[in-house]
Amino acid sequence: MPRPSVAPPRTTAAALAAALVAALLVLLPGSAAQAAPVLLSQGRPATASSQENGALPASAAVDGDNATRWSSQFADPQWIQVDLGAAASLSQVVLRWETAYAKAYRVELSTDGASWSTAHSTTTGTGGVQTLAISGTARYVRVFGTERATAWGYSLYEFQVYGSTGTGPTLPGGGDLGPNVIVFDPATPNIQGRLDEVFARQESAQFGSGRYQFLFKPGTYNGLNAQIGFYTSISGLGLSPDDTTINGDVTVDAGWFGGNATQNFWRSAENLALNPVNGTDRWAVSQAAPFRRMHVKGGLNLSPDGYGWASGGYIADSKIDGQVGNYSQQQWYTRDSSIGGWSNAVWNQVFSGTQGAPAQSFPSAPYTTLDTTPVSREKPFLYLDGSEYKVFVPAKRENARGTSWGNGVAPEGTSLPLSRFYVVKPGASAATVNQALAQGLHLLFTPGVYHLDRTIQVDRPDTVVLGLGLATLVPDNGVTAMKVADVDGVRLAGFLIDAGPVNSPSLLEVGPAGARTDHAANPTTVQDVFLRVGGAGPGRATVGMVVNSHDTIVDHTWIWRADHGDGVGWDTNRADYGFRVNGDDVLATGLFVEHFNKYDVEWNGERGRTVFFQNEKAYDAPSQAAIQNGATKGYAAYKVADSVSIHEGWGLGSYCYYNVDPTIRQDHGFQVPVRPGVRFHDLLVVSLSGKGQYEHVVNAVGAPTSGTSTVPSTVTSFP
Repeated sequence: MPRPSVAPPRTTAAALAAALVAALLVLLPGSAAQAAPVLLSQGRPATASSQENGALPASAAVDGDNATRWSSQFADPQWIQVDLGAAASLSQVVLRWETAYAKAYRVELSTDGASWSTAHSTTTGTGGVQTLAISGTARYVRVFGTERATAWGYSLYEFQVYGSTGTGPTLPGGGDLGPNVIVFDPATPNIQGRLDEVFARQESAQFGSGRYQFLFKPGTYNGLNAQIGFYTSISGLGLSPDDTTINGDVTVDAGWFGGNATQNFWRSAENLALNPVNGTDRWAVSQAAPFRRMHVKGGLNLSPDGYGWASGGYIADSKIDGQVGNYSQQQWYTRDSSIGGWSNAVWNQVFSGTQGAPAQSFPSAPYTTLDTTPVSREKPFLYLDGSEYKVFVPAKRENARGTSWGNGVAPEGTSLPLSRFYVVKPGASAATVNQALAQGLHLLFTPGVYHLDRTIQVDRPDTVVLGLGLATLVPDNGVTAMKVADVDGVRLAGFLIDAGPVNSPSLLEVGPAGARTDHAANPTTVQDVFLRVGGAGPGRATVGMVVNSHDTIVDHTWIWRADHGDGVGWDTNRADYGFRVNGDDVLATGLFVEHFNKYDVEWNGERGRTVFFQNEKAYDAPSQAAIQNGATKGYAAYKVADSVSIHEGWGLGSYCYYNVDPTIRQDHGFQVPVRPGVRFHDLLVVSLSGKGQYEHVVNAVGAPTSGTSTVPSTVTSFP
């Protein structure tokens, strides 16, 4: 059910003038001693004394869209203010008034949001587009109207604040990709030797600091076996996977761990065509190991050599000509792809928009099959256009089926030159990253570990934040690593956030609390963004990821409170909640959330949807009392708030392994309100080797698990 769209403006007379002013602003000269003035207000949090109705919020005046607006109630006085996030040296305010403008108003500045000084005042406002030269340093800027020019309220299409956040030179876009991005062309000597050298470092470096990205220029490469270890990504640089062909293999196996693939995390393969040497490529992975935009001209084996355990995994936008051998994989999700067939299933195999997928048959064979994916948009990727690096940003698809590429048709989307990206390298500060964003640059994080002393603020619509080689962000002093404003079309992709030793309220926040804007036409996407609490060292966070913005697509994430590694213990790496959704119409495709102290998933927004969910409850609960939730035994893996009227999920599984206290009982894996609009399909819970037990699957429905048989208890449809 769509929310009301923004009301149309009463007039569009200001649009042409606004465009002209915007163009002229680009030409304004900057002082040689200061950074060029930049637009600081767009996408920043905005508040107002009132609003005419729910379709005309304060945020619409700072969204960069001249067709949306804020409008107040029909009374004096009224105000609108914007929080720039940090103190800035201000130079200009541009007001794009709708017909309902201010005759008398003040532009006021504040460093704390409480004490205000006047930077501009008039009693003879004329409406239209007013460009005001101001000076001062402030974090908060407010337009305070004292007399309306019409019988309506005050109404602004755009409230724009310009200035600078530093005294250094403007940061450059583009540049080299750093030493840990290793680029090959077909003529590069000893490619195999370089691949083997990195693999030797990374094969067992589960919690190491090494980060690597292999990039293959378009062409054909013969006789290679690219073994992919931890924090290693391999990608082709063509616009299509078939532009870059490896006559050989891209391999993940589990020799380092005795043939057990359940810890083959944090690696990826993307945008390549493979002709496997023996006809079948091996990709034996578990969580956080995406296989995207790949063309395997043969089969794909998802198990390790010897068919040991595996607990993956994710395929998207890929074509596998032969059969996919699932074998020992406990669960797997395949989206918008084409496969020649699928063999075997263990507990939970989910397909959406996949040509050649097995028919729906859960639970007799545990296949959950959706003909299409409701909404999808593929991950941005780096490619070469001639000799120029660009980032391709794929278009949104609705009810997608099959790959977004192939058949000689160019993929739909837009290309951004690397010159529009700030290429972030290890050692860069959060302040520098935020300066680049304020200048209007996108971000490309090169492989490395980045320590943050403040939040990275992504405030501009359509900003791309792309990581290479599992670039890792660590909030050191209890800040949230990254926050996204309530704006359209932000793309977050390909990086890891690792909690620091001081508790963060959250690690990633998409949209501020109370976000209200409809983003259905151009949603924010979060893809291959992984969150970790502990493992590499002590880490703490109250919540992993919080999604406040409506219509957000979370496409493949693993949010993990560590059960092994360093800094691990019930209270040592405390993190109560993994994934919290407050926004409406949020879609999760490929949701992996594990081991949190309380709820792994809390869903408070309306009309949420999840296609595939994998979960393990926290292993290390010391006792029944430690997880007791009032009268309920344990916290559900996936909880939909009692206030929610509409929600739907397909192919969801939760497992328990309470090895510290095997007597623990968990009332259920899923807790949801019983309403006609809340529907779930193909649910399961499993007790691993009888270490703890589930009493039910969802609410009080579903048989208990029992004994040490590790056999799922299932519910095909609820209610």
